Amino acid sequence: MIRVLLVDDHWLVRAGFRSVLEDEYDIEVVGEASDGRAAVSACRELKPDVVLMDIRMPEMDGLDATVVITEDERLAAVKVVILTTFDLDDYVYGALRAGATGFLVKDTEPELHAVRVAARGDALISPSVTRRLIAEFASRVKGPRPDPRLDVLTDREREVMQLVAAGLTNDEIAERLVLQVSTAKTHVSRVLTKLGARDRSQLVVMAYESGLVSPGWLED
Repeated sequence: MIRVLLVDDHWLVRAGFRSVLEDEYDIEVVGEASDGRAAVSACRELKPDVVLMDIRMPEMDGLDATVVITEDERLAAVKVVILTTFDLDDYVYGALRAGATGFLVKDTEPELHAVRVAARGDALISPSVTRRLIAEFASRVKGPRPDPRLDVLTDREREVMQLVAAGLTNDEIAERLVLQVSTAKTHVSRVLTKLGARDRSQLVVMAYESGLVSPGWLED
């Protein structure tokens, strides 16, 4: 079972997500919280697999809560998915840097596949949303600077990191590089380990901020 924590200051939003998620055989809503501070406490108590986290909340907002959760070694397995109205505001870019695994559009029905993907840490969420977000994020990066941490990567690993930064899943990376999916997954895991990154979202940030990729790179 994928254990999910719902965090939003509007109970109707939480009720809507709970109603949809609990109809699934492999998803269990283990708790709810109405602000970031309560979300952090609930994470420490319940150890959910995925947190669906609103951004604007009282007491502690979702961005600050995400930072606390992702920096807590005891919660290393917890994946935070940001709920957004997709305003593409600075809160969302801050969430990427804070270690959020992905994004889910708040005013539409939850993408159940996205929750499952987040639970296994396979990809940034919802390509239609995430790739648009990545492109917008990349356009705001100021003056990419070479990052010496990337020097430890092999040429193949750098290539894989570029594709991760473009929003590709393991299956898509395997297809593009003509690899087995298991091999692509292994390469991604090695890149994460070598760079000390929590998940793929941090690889995206590092790739754009270091200049390893640039806006529109995949289409060039």
